[in-house]
Amino acid sequence: MPHDPDPHPTTGRREGARPPEGSPVTETIRIQGLTRRYGRTLAVSGVDLAVEDSEILGLVGPNGAGKTTTLRMLATLLVPSGGDAWVMGHSIRRAPERVRRVIGFMPDSFGVYDDMRVWEYLDFFARCYAIPGQRRRRLITDLLELVGLAHKRDEYVQSLSRGMQQRLCLAHALVHDPPVLLLDEPASGLDPRARVELRELIRELRAMGKTVVISSHILPELEELCTRVAIIDHGRVLAHGEVTEIERRLRRGTVLRVSVAGDTEAVAATRRALEADPSVTSAALLPDGRIEIGVPGDDADLAGLLARLVRDGHPIAGFAPAASDLEELFLQVTAVHEREPDALAGDAEGRAA
Repeated sequence: MPHDPDPHPTTGRREGARPPEGSPVTETIRIQGLTRRYGRTLAVSGVDLAVEDSEILGLVGPNGAGKTTTLRMLATLLVPSGGDAWVMGHSIRRAPERVRRVIGFMPDSFGVYDDMRVWEYLDFFARCYAIPGQRRRRLITDLLELVGLAHKRDEYVQSLSRGMQQRLCLAHALVHDPPVLLLDEPASGLDPRARVELRELIRELRAMGKTVVISSHILPELEELCTRVAIIDHGRVLAHGEVTEIERRLRRGTVLRVSVAGDTEAVAATRRALEADPSVTSAALLPDGRIEIGVPGDDADLAGLLARLVRDGHPIAGFAPAASDLEELFLQVTAVHEREPDALAGDAEGRAA
């Protein structure tokens, strides 16, 4: 495979080919109608997605939802049964070799070679990309520092912990300095400390200009890491966007949590005022003393509500959107899809348009 003239993990984002006609210039990956069948089984059903430059997109869904199949098609390891996708402007159908030059793929079941030292493992793959000797030595040093394994340089691969092997495999995926990373369940089987380290490393890669697509069924992991998520079930994208955007679309408004300074009587008085306000659709007292309210209006309505509360003498100490819970949101999205299959179609279609 031809190598980049300067394959170095810290050189930043390289210019790729022109994206498909009509695509925004910030678009790194575009997926249109991507489908994959295994006999009579439809594993991926007409996926439409757009991933922007330097974004971390999380593919959220249970085991068997189609996440791995989607990533393997993007990595050109599986030929789609229908549709197409472009990575840095290169079609996975018509130009798979060009796609492979601009992606780094880390599968869910990684493999390492026993009886090789850590530096030898990376050196082997760097040689596969025909990287010259002097540059290869510098590259290996830089990669090991990047993933925090410089102190393990001369250790045998099989002696590393699972978390360290995960980081080594990520370094392997970065050998040719790809601008796009496809990570399939990278935190699977890791202990909490290793997960935190992996998250920080992925954030650092994004800061370097990498675009990352990461799949997981461990929803809290993605909630803390991703700039956007795509909720997938039974091979279909049910919703796509920022967690707060999907939540707003589901609830048709904004959910706020209001904190009141004062005793229980002050809290009760504020709750009564909120229940009586025409802009509020619901007001529930939470166990921690805050009041959760639903407001279907826009920012101007929220500002007006807060102004009325302050004007009427309610001691408001906090007035902010409720924190999103990705696990709860996934359950809501799948439940809505079961009741109303087209209720969230506009969300995914709008992102892919």
